[in-house]
Amino acid sequence: MKMIRRDLLYLAGVAAALPYLPTISWAQTQTAPRLTQILRKDLESQGETVQETIVSVVDFAPGVAAPWHKHPGAQELLHVFEGSLVVEVEGAAVTRLNAGEAGTIAADLVHLARNESTSASAKALVVHSRAARDKPLIVVVKS
Repeated sequence: MKMIRRDLLYLAGVAAALPYLPTISWAQTQTAPRLTQILRKDLESQGETVQETIVSVVDFAPGVAAPWHKHPGAQELLHVFEGSLVVEVEGAAVTRLNAGEAGTIAADLVHLARNESTSASAKALVVHSRAARDKPLIVVVKS
């Protein structure tokens, strides 16, 4: 009877842990930043100069970088609130943004952001204000 009870407890433990396994294994092998949109709304009373604003939180695991990309017709505001990020804009100086610091990237500029830490994650609030919703928000130009 003890063997059956032990097996039952083992199986119950495995069943309880199963929902968390994808999260645990994904967190250990994250190779790209995770983007979570928290707001996407058409702007009102702006004369259609800016049609839409998208607010997202981007999580960068240690050593993770976004690919070289651009945002057609969309300006980007990046506010780091945890850790630090290195931001490169093609043809411009490299910038490090630490927690509490922000930067902007003009529309259509090829750029990337990366977390150079080998032990700490980084998080940033990213706001894209774009003039045309018919264009893609992100276009990867180099990998």
